[in-house]
Amino acid sequence: MFLMILQLCIVLLALYVGSRYGSLALGAISGIGLALLVFGFGLKPGTPPTDVIYIIIAAVTCAGILQASGGMDWMIQIAERMLRKHPDHITFLAPLCTFFLTVFVGTGHVVYTLMPIICDISLKKGIRPERPCGVASIASQVGITCSPIAAAVVAFSSISAANGFHVNNIEIILVTIPACLCGLMAAAAASYHRGLDLDKDPVFLKKLQDPVQYQYIYGSTSTTLDKEISPEAKRAVFIFLGALAVIVTFSLIQMFGGNALPTYDTIQAVKGGPESITISEGVTQTTKQLVKAGLVVEGVTEMVKKPLAMNLVIQIVMISAAAFMIIFCKAKPKAAVAGAVWQSGMVAVVAIYGIAWLADTYFGSYMKEMQLMLTDLVTAYPWTIAIAFFLVSVLINSQGAVVVAMLPLAYTLGIDGWVLLGVLPSVYGYFFIPNYPSDIATVNFDRSGTTVIGKYLLNHSFMMPGLICVSVSTVVCYLLTMLIY
Repeated sequence: MFLMILQLCIVLLALYVGSRYGSLALGAISGIGLALLVFGFGLKPGTPPTDVIYIIIAAVTCAGILQASGGMDWMIQIAERMLRKHPDHITFLAPLCTFFLTVFVGTGHVVYTLMPIICDISLKKGIRPERPCGVASIASQVGITCSPIAAAVVAFSSISAANGFHVNNIEIILVTIPACLCGLMAAAAASYHRGLDLDKDPVFLKKLQDPVQYQYIYGSTSTTLDKEISPEAKRAVFIFLGALAVIVTFSLIQMFGGNALPTYDTIQAVKGGPESITISEGVTQTTKQLVKAGLVVEGVTEMVKKPLAMNLVIQIVMISAAAFMIIFCKAKPKAAVAGAVWQSGMVAVVAIYGIAWLADTYFGSYMKEMQLMLTDLVTAYPWTIAIAFFLVSVLINSQGAVVVAMLPLAYTLGIDGWVLLGVLPSVYGYFFIPNYPSDIATVNFDRSGTTVIGKYLLNHSFMMPGLICVSVSTVVCYLLTMLIY
């Protein structure tokens, strides 16, 4: 027990130190923790989450090429036109814009261009920018569990299927989208009259007395409406949306019991068959080893036809769409690599690689102990796994990494798949400590200074909308899955 606690402290320390350095350090420093567990304590290394990593690479490459083509500028322009047409409702409309941008593109890093526009519209209308900016930043991350191409959604689908709960990405987002929209609107409603109005805020009014500050706050306008959108940029958006439509179509066909994908011969375990078999004297092989080796053993494994997995479909379609944008939309690969979307996505790959491998190594080595300690609790109150998801996410700045690291453990504890789907929104908790790039950028974009980190770190502008949004989203999602499943 002492070694188990000591090794857990090493895992937590690696995550804490990595989060302090940020960026690539989160995954790299997790490697130090992994090395200590493997070489220092002799734990068996877990399995790197390669499937999730490949999906992120494919989706981020496609989104990065879209950004390089200018297609994202067109999407931002459409959002800006709507916001400027209805400035009075920006506290509700801004989070909807950032939410759906993330849903379409699969990453929350597409909103950096929109954030200064939200702030500018708020200032021009006399609305405290903290109100829409705080909840809009939260919305940009909440959308990840609602995107059919996001790593968190695809990882949930593939890990669940491996554990007997077959749910595709469309079935997931049909539950998470309405739940998260309820959470966002609750957070927006709570933010509607948040803080003092600008004309009654003594701190803001004092700033306006300084001509330099006044010029900084009101002297410029942030907009994308003056950008000329080329036909190639619009074409790139249509290619991207077409790729999404293909993925959604395949998922919907599967959802209704059909299949439009190629099928292949696959070895799998026979239901109710033995977990291991003796091949020769002193040599025993598990069913997993037989499946991996492609051996058909009567009563243990069997040959079946299985369709192409959706995680591979997403990778093929996204990579192909990226290629079409390069060929037909004049998108420059070098510009994509230099863009914020691609760079942020690759940082996420490294983070998930290190964090998930570290977590899988630790939890895999102590699975029986975890089951003994937690089975009674999760049997009586299965929803409490949401608390664990949230707390891990506070340390890990990646919802995909939380799913990959924690979902196998949750299934091993005997928690039903529908319960885990119901608490999926709880994997977003990294707003709690305001060190995520979108939150920091939002603070910097707010020229009024009303969106703040806070003197005591935790009293920041994202805490209230974040807690309300995640809490309401999780409760609604849990109730929806209870009704459906």
